[in-house]
Amino acid sequence: MSRRVVVAIGGNSLITDPERKSVYDQYEAAGKTTAHLAPLIEEGWEVVVVHGNGPQVGFILRRSELAAHELHEIPLAYGVADTQGSIGFVLQQNLQNDLRRLGLRRRVITIVTQVEVAVDDPAFGNPTKPIGSFMDEAKAREREAEGWHVMEDAGRGWRRVVPSPAPLRIVEEETIVALLESGAVVIGAGGGGIPVIAHANGDLQAVDAVIDKDAVGALLAAEVKADLFLVSTGVERVALDWGTPEETLIDEITAPELRVRLAEGRHFAAGSMKPKIEAALAYLDGGGKEVIITDTAHIPAAIDGRAGTRIVP
Repeated sequence: MSRRVVVAIGGNSLITDPERKSVYDQYEAAGKTTAHLAPLIEEGWEVVVVHGNGPQVGFILRRSELAAHELHEIPLAYGVADTQGSIGFVLQQNLQNDLRRLGLRRRVITIVTQVEVAVDDPAFGNPTKPIGSFMDEAKAREREAEGWHVMEDAGRGWRRVVPSPAPLRIVEEETIVALLESGAVVIGAGGGGIPVIAHANGDLQAVDAVIDKDAVGALLAAEVKADLFLVSTGVERVALDWGTPEETLIDEITAPELRVRLAEGRHFAAGSMKPKIEAALAYLDGGGKEVIITDTAHIPAAIDGRAGTRIVP
């Protein structure tokens, strides 16, 4: 039987060099990412890719602001939809090329995906989700004076923050499952999905927010009954006491032990590793089997047990 994996990759994985942010640079970076996903498909894994979009949606909104004197501005939710198409395209085409080189005839399909959130989610009154490019504090304070919410992001600089409500339901989940069962590789819930609320009559309406892509990846992994939830990040393994002389890398850890470490509050930065840890625990709490956290280059080795941090129930 085929094994099923949901892979969550960050929007920052498409910008590996701050001096190389163009569309073509991001296309090249995407190719380096998909080159590590193609071997999983060759080994028989059914793959769903969920991607981040923080920098990219920030670029779209900044362009919109600069052009506001001539063109209508783009709502945040529509910027998320735009990135689902653009990032989905570069991942889709690169992965198609990778599979062709391996002699595999597999369809790769990008799905515009909506994710339902609660209209009364407290996140709407407390914006915390970083989007856009990094700024120094002086620039961040300028943007704050213009109406942005800003915060310092895990020692890496300042960023704009927006509401990040919890995902309740992936609207296109049945379509994603049907595509997987047909043999397709699916790119879905990009940027955490387009956030929507449901009215009493069932109508959906987009709202301006960004849903955490790792949280959506965990929900999707549970809904499609994935055998593995794989979170790609900027480090090969998760560390306790990160950035201190007591830093300790984790090879394998159980969910109960990880929950204790999370509650201690000192190990996982809020804008960096903490959301990934919370997503891993959410997936396992929902009946998931296994989580791996590693960087993109080590994905094949981590699948084989030779790299990464493995989290088990």
